[in-house]
Amino acid sequence: MNNWSDTVAKLHRPLDKALFRALSLVLAFYHLAMVMWDSKAYSESIGGFNPVIAPLMIWSLCASMVFGIGFKPKHWIWQVVFSPYFSLIILLYLTFVRLAG
Repeated sequence: MNNWSDTVAKLHRPLDKALFRALSLVLAFYHLAMVMWDSKAYSESIGGFNPVIAPLMIWSLCASMVFGIGFKPKHWIWQVVFSPYFSLIILLYLTFVRLAG
């Protein structure tokens, strides 16, 4: 099991930089603020909260916060669940849709 944890940690090492952590936190706080400020307008701007977008957004917000504050899960399963690769892609997509629309 430890070998898997080390392998996943090595995969995450390229993003383990202050710039990516800050980007992750800024994107998460931005989308969280938009949901809290005017969730109806935010929902309309990203195409609505549907059964795919809503859970992905909630998960990516949580994963971005975990990554952004610097918490590093020890077990490989949690490293994959809170992977910055997936969460940053989702939040960047939502940011692009929100600002382009």
